[in-house]
Amino acid sequence: MEFMPVSEYGKKEPQTIGLQDVETHKNYALIISTTGGLWRYMLGDTIKFTSIKPFKIKVSGRLKHYINAFGEEVIVDNTDKAITIASEKTGAVVSDYTAAPIYFSDSTNGAHEWLIEFEKEPPSLDEFTKELDSSLKTINSDYEAKRYKDIALSLPVVHAINKGTFTAWLRSKGKLGGQHKVPRLSNERTLIEEILLLNSL
Repeated sequence: MEFMPVSEYGKKEPQTIGLQDVETHKNYALIISTTGGLWRYMLGDTIKFTSIKPFKIKVSGRLKHYINAFGEEVIVDNTDKAITIASEKTGAVVSDYTAAPIYFSDSTNGAHEWLIEFEKEPPSLDEFTKELDSSLKTINSDYEAKRYKDIALSLPVVHAINKGTFTAWLRSKGKLGGQHKVPRLSNERTLIEEILLLNSL
């Protein structure tokens, strides 16, 4: 087995480490080789070591469902927890969500853009956004570092989208059914732009 830090994913020559070099509470992509013929096969799951002596792991998400446009290494496990905390603090109920990066421009910093379908909207979307941001900072130290004084990341941009928009997107892709879900996170903007367009119709 090899362990690839999530920050290496997508690089031309990603670096991996052995079991002796892993750290707790850091996300790794799991790569396996077997005598049966698999050679450096990437499973697609992300894992975290919860203990080193003895080695214990938990599956923390999927490699494709993450945002790491600015080195923040945000995974679904982070965002699910942050959504839950923000909902509890504001009285909101979230049906589904997706998020993607907003890239740097000449005049603005990067940020994360969120599309949230609420079953029950919060009294203030601004307050929900602040609680979401605060929770992510607490959960993910890399995100917190990038948000420090808005140096790399600005406050998230959150949209409350129309009910049924995610279902409409799944239908448009021929993926309507219990086994299909809207990806929660993406490191590029194709998905979020498609959903924003549907929401405006």
